Amino acid sequence: MTWFLGLGIAGLALLVLALVFDGILEGLFGGISVLDGLFDGLLSLPVVAGFVSMLGFTGAIVLGSTGLGVVPATAVGAAAGVTAAWLTARFSRSLMRDDGPPVPRGEDLVGSAGSVVTPIPAGGYGEVMLRLAGQPAKYSARSAVPIARGAEVWVESAPTATSVVVRPVRTGER
Repeated sequence: MTWFLGLGIAGLALLVLALVFDGILEGLFGGISVLDGLFDGLLSLPVVAGFVSMLGFTGAIVLGSTGLGVVPATAVGAAAGVTAAWLTARFSRSLMRDDGPPVPRGEDLVGSAGSVVTPIPAGGYGEVMLRLAGQPAKYSARSAVPIARGAEVWVESAPTATSVVVRPVRTGER
């Protein structure tokens, strides 16, 4: 029974290592082209830790609570370990899946309206307040013509992630 408890505790220690050194085992086996795609996440530290812990603790429970010997306790523990490893792999895969909405980019600003915060001189830079994904954001703005503070502008292009080229909105143009 001591061996089984030792395995269970070792699995918990391995789980702590998995939290501290995330991705180490995957990195070790990632360079071997023969194994490429064969295990597909089954050699991650959380999966191995789940298998070892469940093998150890289930084996100790079966050995201590029944009259069965070491071999049946190991078999039951291994079955429970495989189940825990499979569930851990499935859960990890579902957490890693990225199904969120796409991240807004600067190109999404083209055609949007905003207002001038810092006056824009002709050919120079000022600042405009725009809405990106519903959130107000301040951008450096350049214009071919001077634009006063508070004027409404349209974005013509976004040359960088933090700057835009704008033009003033003429009355009745909206």
